[in-house]
Amino acid sequence: MTQQKAVLMNANHELTDANIEVPTPDAKDVLVKIQAVAANPVDVKQLESRDGQSAPQILGYDAVGQVVALGSSATKFQIGDQVFYAGAVNRNGSFQEYQVVNEDLIALKPVEITIEQAAAMPLVSLTAAELLFEKMHVIAEANANSGNLLVINGAGGVASVLIPLAKWAGLTVTATSSPKKFDYLRQLGVAQPIDYHADAEITISDLPDNSFEYVVSLFDITPYWSDVTRLVAPLGHVGTIVEFPNDLAIGKLKNKAASFDWEFMFTKSLFHVDEASQGQILTQIAALIDEHAISAPQITTYTGLNAANITAMLDQLKTGHTTGKLVLTI
Repeated sequence: MTQQKAVLMNANHELTDANIEVPTPDAKDVLVKIQAVAANPVDVKQLESRDGQSAPQILGYDAVGQVVALGSSATKFQIGDQVFYAGAVNRNGSFQEYQVVNEDLIALKPVEITIEQAAAMPLVSLTAAELLFEKMHVIAEANANSGNLLVINGAGGVASVLIPLAKWAGLTVTATSSPKKFDYLRQLGVAQPIDYHADAEITISDLPDNSFEYVVSLFDITPYWSDVTRLVAPLGHVGTIVEFPNDLAIGKLKNKAASFDWEFMFTKSLFHVDEASQGQILTQIAALIDEHAISAPQITTYTGLNAANITAMLDQLKTGHTTGKLVLTI
């Protein structure tokens, strides 16, 4: 069998270099020769929580590459197509030279951006689009909405797509970050950057009650909960993607009849529910990029598939101060 390079996690929650067999696609899979990958907080979480012995042992949930083989029932793509995708958390990921992935989860790469930029897009795009358009019921059309969105932790990877999508859809965006990232927030489309520091001149505690139809927390929502429940408008939506360590007083949303929305983009592939919608979302994202309606996020690039590089990327994510996305070319 043909061998390939891969980065595996071991029982000590460490990443190691390995040579393994190239996987064989199942019926609905395509086999992709990977050209670039991106790192995400979910990689950190999986590395810290898995035992490193049970499958899957390969992390990585963002990739761009070329289709080199098709499963017996795969019909959506052709050999040679350049595709991008986020894969599935219950299968081996993209930190390898070749990956098998269900054809429903992938889309053709946007033409107008580089391989590196495309690798940064899938997971954050799916997360942002599912949260905005499926959970919060924002209409996924240009300028089809009105209202205000508050984004807590506005300079990270998901925010780098969520904010431009929200602006494209017609929302006015307020977002928190450190002041040194305010210019970046404005480039994304934020109308009002807010300093996340508690002792800042203006914080989210100074914003008016009931002023946001949509509130998204891309950080532990617990310390912000009192402000979130005060700021969300009646019949509004509060959404998050981050688990929180303590219980929330969810009853504070009752009188406003506000909804609490969880977003986890791997739910569809874990439970085999509406998987084709992810390929459809990525196709729409690619079209928006190629039409210059939204842009790829800011990226920092690493070169070479090895455990040292990926460990360095995950260590950077652990600091909580990454702007945009971290990408590795293979």
